[in-house]
Amino acid sequence: MQRIMLILLAITLPLSVIGKFMHWSEVALFAIACAAIIPLAGVMGRATESIAIHSGPKIGGLMNATFGNAVELIIAFFALREGLIGVVQASLTGSIIGNLLLVAGLSMLVGGIKHPQQKFNRTIAGTNAAMMLLGVVIALVIPAIFGLSNPGGDDLKISIGVSIVVMILYLLGLFFSLFTHRSLFNYTEEMHEEEAEWSVGKAVGILALATAAVAFESELLVHTIEAVSLQFGWSEVFIGVIIVAIIGNAAEHSSAILMAWRNKMDLALEIAVGSSLQIAMFVTPVLVFLSLILGNPMTLVFSWPELAAMVLSVFLINFLAQDGESNWLEGAMALGAYVIIGIGFYYL
Repeated sequence: MQRIMLILLAITLPLSVIGKFMHWSEVALFAIACAAIIPLAGVMGRATESIAIHSGPKIGGLMNATFGNAVELIIAFFALREGLIGVVQASLTGSIIGNLLLVAGLSMLVGGIKHPQQKFNRTIAGTNAAMMLLGVVIALVIPAIFGLSNPGGDDLKISIGVSIVVMILYLLGLFFSLFTHRSLFNYTEEMHEEEAEWSVGKAVGILALATAAVAFESELLVHTIEAVSLQFGWSEVFIGVIIVAIIGNAAEHSSAILMAWRNKMDLALEIAVGSSLQIAMFVTPVLVFLSLILGNPMTLVFSWPELAAMVLSVFLINFLAQDGESNWLEGAMALGAYVIIGIGFYYL
């Protein structure tokens, strides 16, 4: 699989550079940029994991938590710079529902085909469930309720206040899982039993190069969104919720499915739910502050379809995970819910 990704990268990265300077059609450049970001995200993930293994469980856990969604942050940065607030909010929505329903659903489905009944740590699932309820149901719904019910209110001040509280709670959650209650989260130790793929120096160099390449491809992607929207009749919300979100999370998708296939459902769900938590409680507040610096303020007032999709995704995955077991049918239900939501956004 890694070899295929490297071949894809070797083809798409030069093509995107050539295409930009030769002014190829924006639709073609959009497709090439999407194809290039997928293997680049995988390379960034491998480099981060190597550095994390060398650093040990505590520092490594912090690194994974910090850089786990670097691709989404980079794409969102260029979208914010262009003033595409709706695309950024849609991509955040898509990342949350994509991880909760698509990634977790595929993991349960694929893992359940090989292993009829897979078990995972209910304590971890319960902690993540409570954090997701806070990060999505409360932190994102409350600003919308006050913002949409009082159009003349100061949505930005509310969003800044909520962002500060949510980020503090996210950091407390990291301290809980990596320091005070690390024994409960035994998957962290298991992750660091493996040998690092690259040395620290090599991993840092590769991470720097991959980040620069992702920045180039992300800028290309953002600049072509409007043309793709007009060409195919897709709304910018659909592009953000489905396409951009899937592209940004493609590397995590494959990792979670592989863990489930190996009957490591704790790790698979941590990748899926943990990534959603990071998007809701870390990436989103960071983007709110970043939008202020860029001069294109973004609030936490999402549209009602986006909020409904996120809230229902959280409740569904919490319901499926509450017994500490999963099977292929539960995975199929999560995937079915994702497809239904995707259809709704397509016709929005």
